[in-house]
Amino acid sequence: MSTTTQTQPQSTTPADPAKAAAIRELSREHVFVSWSAQAKVDPLPLAGGLGARFWDYEGNSYLDFTSQLVNVNIGYQHPRLVAAVQEAAGRLMTVGPNFANEGRAEAARLISERAPERMRKVFFTNGGAEAVENAIRMARAHTGRHKVLASYRSYHGATSGALSLTGEARRWGTEPGLPGIVHFWGPYLYRSTFHATTPEEESERALAHLRQTVLAENPQNVAAIILEPVVGTNGILVPPPGYLEGVRALCDEFGIMFIADEVMAGFGRTGKWFAFSRWGVRPDLITFAKGVNSGYVPLGGVVISDEVGASFEETPYVGGLTYSGHALATASAAAAITIMEDEGIVDNAEQLGSDVIGPALAELADKHAAIGEVRGLGVFWAVELVADRQTREPLGAEKVAAVVQACKERGMWPSPVSNRLHLVPPCVMTAEEAREGIAALDEALSAAL
Repeated sequence: MSTTTQTQPQSTTPADPAKAAAIRELSREHVFVSWSAQAKVDPLPLAGGLGARFWDYEGNSYLDFTSQLVNVNIGYQHPRLVAAVQEAAGRLMTVGPNFANEGRAEAARLISERAPERMRKVFFTNGGAEAVENAIRMARAHTGRHKVLASYRSYHGATSGALSLTGEARRWGTEPGLPGIVHFWGPYLYRSTFHATTPEEESERALAHLRQTVLAENPQNVAAIILEPVVGTNGILVPPPGYLEGVRALCDEFGIMFIADEVMAGFGRTGKWFAFSRWGVRPDLITFAKGVNSGYVPLGGVVISDEVGASFEETPYVGGLTYSGHALATASAAAAITIMEDEGIVDNAEQLGSDVIGPALAELADKHAAIGEVRGLGVFWAVELVADRQTREPLGAEKVAAVVQACKERGMWPSPVSNRLHLVPPCVMTAEEAREGIAALDEALSAAL
């Protein structure tokens, strides 16, 4: 378990409703909020946070089962990470990519050491979408091919290319997108596209479908297959046995690059440094962001296999960013990885999933007919809410909203996505806090439904 000595106060900020109102008004007047109809958005002003809790200006404290946008893996205001950022800011605030920097080099070393063998180079970006954009560019340059396959049940970021790769409905508003993108269906046994009845059938049929898609697009034109090893926003879908291994084999057969999008799943979220490591596969490129430094400073990147990297030893890579490997961001990543290692935070996430969250959610599923399925790993879980267990009809939006509100009234802040509740707390959450949060969900389901 984590050896962190952080205390977990209910709040360290005096109640100040007037300040909350002022922040709300200023935000409504001047802040353009992502993915939102501006007239309908009214975000809660946050006053502070520590560990796995945050609080508002009204004196209300919440157990965070969202990790903001599934990125605050190390928790709020971790004292060692805050101190590391402060110390780095005192040395040198920014160093362009045309110079070398100690924090950048150290962060790259620590990241590559947690990747598979023969993945020694790291290209830094400002976030996950830029990481995906550059991974695609590298795959195309390395292979000399132009097509990229991505799953329909996926989200890869909000830049134009990353949204083109995204399979879910958020890409519709920006179409036509990047040319050469082809989508396919990945495994999701609970709502199987392939009419499978077992995990083995789902894996076999999903791989057969992917092979057919590759062949239909001409393998000699396919540069890469990109997927989230554990699908995030689109359901927290853990792959069935053999699926990732089959994707790797298919890529090897046709000389296709396998890009693992670990932006959400990486750095402890699934109880491992990288989610794909559970299945013993080695990608050609790994994209990361979010948990690498828990969003304390914006950062993302691409881990590059030696084979792909060799393409750019004598030929320049046509890509770059002013803030690639920003001094403050990479110093925070180096510190965050060191802290997570020292304090056993990744192991804590693994144990929370196997010993606490998984069993507790299974008990809730036995108790509440509205729960169709629970699934997940580490601190990465989904509760699928249904109106009817037999037909698996999704629970209506109003009833889901009622459950969410009931959770918040009980001091637990979940992440609603369609008919699901995603329970994705910081990796530093304690077993007691996890039980407290799931007990709040238990009460909320009884009260709202």
